[in-house]
Amino acid sequence: MNAITRILDWPAAPLEDNPQVLWDSDAIARAVKGEASGDFTVSGVEIDSRDVQPGDLFFALKGEAMDGHRFVEAAFAKGAAAVVVDRPVDGPHILVENTMEALERLGAAARLRARGPIIGVTGSVGKTGVKEMIFAALDRSSRGDAHRSVKSYNNHVGVPLSLARMPSRARYGIFEMGMNHAGEIAALTRQVRPNVALITTIAPAHIEMLGSEEAIADAKAEIFEGLEEGGTAVIPADSPHFLRLRDAARALGAKVISFGKAADADVRLLDAVPAIGGGSLVTIDMGDRRVCYTVAAPGEHQAVNSLAVMAAVSAVKGDLGAAGVALAEMGGLAGRGARMEIDVDGGKALLIDESYNANPASMRATLAQLGRTPANRRVAVLGSMKELGSHGPDYHAGLAEPIREAGVDYAILVGDEMSALAQALGGELGKSGASGLGKPVAFAHCATVREAVETLRAFGLERDDAILVKGSNSVGLAALVTALGKTEG
Repeated sequence: MNAITRILDWPAAPLEDNPQVLWDSDAIARAVKGEASGDFTVSGVEIDSRDVQPGDLFFALKGEAMDGHRFVEAAFAKGAAAVVVDRPVDGPHILVENTMEALERLGAAARLRARGPIIGVTGSVGKTGVKEMIFAALDRSSRGDAHRSVKSYNNHVGVPLSLARMPSRARYGIFEMGMNHAGEIAALTRQVRPNVALITTIAPAHIEMLGSEEAIADAKAEIFEGLEEGGTAVIPADSPHFLRLRDAARALGAKVISFGKAADADVRLLDAVPAIGGGSLVTIDMGDRRVCYTVAAPGEHQAVNSLAVMAAVSAVKGDLGAAGVALAEMGGLAGRGARMEIDVDGGKALLIDESYNANPASMRATLAQLGRTPANRRVAVLGSMKELGSHGPDYHAGLAEPIREAGVDYAILVGDEMSALAQALGGELGKSGASGLGKPVAFAHCATVREAVETLRAFGLERDDAILVKGSNSVGLAALVTALGKTEG
């Protein structure tokens, strides 16, 4: 069997019917410094009783408003093999003094037993998508022996949980780290202890808490503090903060690999052209070789993201051919670029789901991609961008020009913060602003998602329309996506 056959011959289903043992009671008790009620094994780790699967270990975490011990019985009812608690309960359990500390200790034990390289990913934009791309690439080449943090489990709870879930057989681990304040990445990276630390980009996300992009860059650069000896920092060459990131990495002894369109980037974008069926055909220069591959997810920003993926895969000596195949197969994620056809009057329309997150940089990139999307009409449903503080009005108003450049025919603006954009597009509700091409941008400003759904339905979607839905997660535009996913015709 040659290399190409091995890459393409990917099993459609797991090779084993039964889940493998993740932890046994003795190993858990030693790791968390607790006392086991008896012998048992677990195949997964969970902190939400609603998500418990048969064989899971349930951690009864205590928060400000909720105590997980209230859901121990529910966890057992759903098939939990055991629970971690700070008081004795009926059923298999590990007794500890503090369940959150126990979760962190189990995560640390999983990191200690890891037998392959670990990649940490952070950044203002694109970290979840890049994390998923790297996972897809390494999971394919390792034939299912890669592990990653799921969803956006990137905070002080999600990171140790994701570590604790890592099987001992994993050949690679990929973990996402997020933050709202300075110091948070430093705490997370000390747990992950990556061999490769990747920063996707620096943008004014969370600028309300940090005050400036320079401070954001410094907070993201904390990821280098946890790098293992001889580790590699992967950073964006096109960022205005490149030198700041590079110097921070070098000060900690890291090897630096840069990626981007800059002429001196170590992994450099040479060309990205539209691919048949969508996406881009990308050619890159990696110094010792040129590589050509397809990225299924459309947009120049996704092509640049793929460079970060290739840099990370190369840094852990992964299979670049398998990475290329994985990128060609991988479309957008739910809430982060997923594209779907929906039923509308007269046929089908394209719905682009970017409802999970938004900041000025990602808004501009996604609107630009909407402008390149063939469509009868282009509709943009845009929710407020959060955590921008006093900069918020200017950043929202600044979206007017990208909307006009994208040729948007109708914009629905959702949330109080969008008042500045409504004024920039034309002032009072219902008025239009002239675009740079002389085409008016009709818009409506809605207070709630429900009002936005009603407004969009009143507008009337038609065959071959393209509808972009994007906003900060707290706005709740996922509900609008769900509503559109139902039959519109």
